[in-house]
Amino acid sequence: MKDQLRQHIQLLPDSPGVYRFYNAENVLIYVGKAKSIRKRVSSYFNKIEGVNRKTHRLVSEIERIEYTVSGTEFDALLLENNLIKQNQPKYNILLKDDKTFPYICILKEPFPRVIYTRKYLPEQGEYFGPYSSVVAMKNILELARKLYTIRTCHLQLTPNNIEQKKFKVCLEFHIGNCKGPCEGLQNEADYLKDIDQIRSILKGQVSIVEKYFSGQMNAAASAMQFEKAQFFKEKLDYLERFQTKSLVVNRDITDVDVITLISSVEYSYINYMVIREGAIIYSKSMELKKKLEETDDELVSLALLEMQEQSRSGNRTVYSNIPINLLPEGTENIIPKIGDKRKLVLLSQKNAMELQRERELLRAEKKSKKNEVLSILQKDMQLPTLPDVIECFDNSNFQGTTPVASMVRFVNGKPDKKGYRHFNIKTVEGPNDFASMKEIVYRRYFRLVHEDLPLPDLILIDGGKGQLSSACEALKELDLYGKIPIAGIAKKLEEIYYPEDSLPLMINKRSPGLKLLQFVRDEAHRFAITFHRQKRSKTFLKTEIEELKGVGKATTEKLLRHFKSLKKIKEASQEELEAVVGKSKAAIIKAIKNPAE
Repeated sequence: MKDQLRQHIQLLPDSPGVYRFYNAENVLIYVGKAKSIRKRVSSYFNKIEGVNRKTHRLVSEIERIEYTVSGTEFDALLLENNLIKQNQPKYNILLKDDKTFPYICILKEPFPRVIYTRKYLPEQGEYFGPYSSVVAMKNILELARKLYTIRTCHLQLTPNNIEQKKFKVCLEFHIGNCKGPCEGLQNEADYLKDIDQIRSILKGQVSIVEKYFSGQMNAAASAMQFEKAQFFKEKLDYLERFQTKSLVVNRDITDVDVITLISSVEYSYINYMVIREGAIIYSKSMELKKKLEETDDELVSLALLEMQEQSRSGNRTVYSNIPINLLPEGTENIIPKIGDKRKLVLLSQKNAMELQRERELLRAEKKSKKNEVLSILQKDMQLPTLPDVIECFDNSNFQGTTPVASMVRFVNGKPDKKGYRHFNIKTVEGPNDFASMKEIVYRRYFRLVHEDLPLPDLILIDGGKGQLSSACEALKELDLYGKIPIAGIAKKLEEIYYPEDSLPLMINKRSPGLKLLQFVRDEAHRFAITFHRQKRSKTFLKTEIEELKGVGKATTEKLLRHFKSLKKIKEASQEELEAVVGKSKAAIIKAIKNPAE
């Protein structure tokens, strides 16, 4: 650990808050919360044993630490959640959906319509949901339209338009689904009473609506208005049938959130439900892929915060299957042991387990398809194990100048672009592909061995016998020769060469295994060429700028760091250049011509 970073950690406050890790490029890579910022941050650098590879990688990238002190640990959780959403750091779990969910919306307009939509625009109306099931959402909407005569037309029913009789009633009026507000046959106050009742249903407060219909029925019966009483009785019956379908537990259980978590080594599965009057009015399940060493408590706290925000739940009671330590003030967490409350938790767990089963089956199916190609490759190349991880090396230079190399990594038959690596050749001068190959293979596996990182299942060299022999020399010096299968692939005839074997292996041109090898080889070549062109361009740029009178090495480095390419420097305005290198040098640099011109 750098001395400067160590000193900074010692100065961190022993208070609740949020800490932020930045890398060398000043990019935010991780946001975390803690009861004590100093103790939590120190733990990343003090723990060595039992820490996973991702945490090791995170710590190795930290160049700068920032923090924000908060009043409580829950305040820290809120801030952490907001910062993760805004910045999406690569080492944080992102609570995001792979699809949009539907809402029911009461629009802000005269004689408001009740519609469903997948767009959440708060300024357009009052939203309810989101609903995880379209069927459930449509059932609620159908209930509202069965019980109340709300309009479905898109007419602008302003008082002026109605007064000028711009509209005529439609079929919906004639079949009894609308009372004709477009012709002034229903006033807005009466219409809004129905909207208030619908709002209660959408909030899950069905008992309010039930009492209203019951009161209207009894009043009509007392007044000997039996047709009217029958009208309200039918609505009451329809409402009760709907309730019977949606009721899951005792109706006395209301204004409760339920959240459960099922955890495996790599993933966690969460289900969240909002309960009102014994019925589920909102339910959602999600899968979280673990990135560092997140605890179940941390995951469920973060998920609960996000779910409550999405569902706009203000419930102060939360049932769960594990303790939740971070909750808003005034919120109670209960882990039920028996009765209807326990049934709710078990139902939520069942939903989480169903999601787990579904996702694991999908992953198993995808893996079996990948394994089929890898199995063919294993058979084609006579490998001892399935080549789950393949690393391929390639060189690139231009007449011996700016030599570079690349390594691409494939995992389960697919590119693992986070595992790609560029190499600047350090020990070789001139056009010597063999020596360059030896250098990069040695550097790559020297690092893996000394950092105790896993080795690949197959090493592939883009080239023939010469490049392969050089790579083998590097493995011998590292005492890895014979421990990792290694082969070279020639470009012309697609021949596969093995160490100490003069005859190449010819794989059927139609074999999926060979096609995978070609894909890996071509990707390594593309990656090396791209890097070489970038470096050659920068070298040319650096030389051309430094040749200008009055421009030195420091100025050149500033320009390269800021603009990245000759094209961008040429396109930059005088003001942009002045902001980086000053007025006088900007005028000089503006004289650079594009070499392509």
